[in-house]
Amino acid sequence: QEHYGGLNGLTITWIGDGNNVLHSIMTSAAKLGMHLRIATPKGFEPDFKITKITEQFSSEHGAKLLLTTDPLEAADGANVLVTDTWISMGQEEEKKERLKAFQGYQITMQTAKSAASNWTFLHCLPRKPEEVDDEVFYSPRSLVFQEAENRKWTI
Repeated sequence: QEHYGGLNGLTITWIGDGNNVLHSIMTSAAKLGMHLRIATPKGFEPDFKITKITEQFSSEHGAKLLLTTDPLEAADGANVLVTDTWISMGQEEEKKERLKAFQGYQITMQTAKSAASNWTFLHCLPRKPEEVDDEVFYSPRSLVFQEAENRKWTI
């Protein structure tokens, strides 16, 4: 909101694991008037109950929801590209399997080519290079450090 001046009508794209951070975005994006496009590998989709709630909220608020396994499809027209860790606490023993499953899900400038001309990038940190490459992470389009500062004030 700080960057775009408002959230209504923006498209937010999540590329990565169907985890708790995605669940929070899913339960709030439609209520804020945001369209949501989600790309996860098969077997790593968001929780079915959260998806049903999100579908209901999207319907009520006129937001669009897309679930796909194709990161480039999800990135199409996105104002905001978001990802998070692929290996959460307690999943360390799954690292090898997860890294294999998430091949092709790294956010790069190639991913952003089909995004909106004003796209930005978010990540709640800490970031691993396999999730987003340096070119995107350290680019002027990356708002991760402003995001971290804003989180500081809410905590």
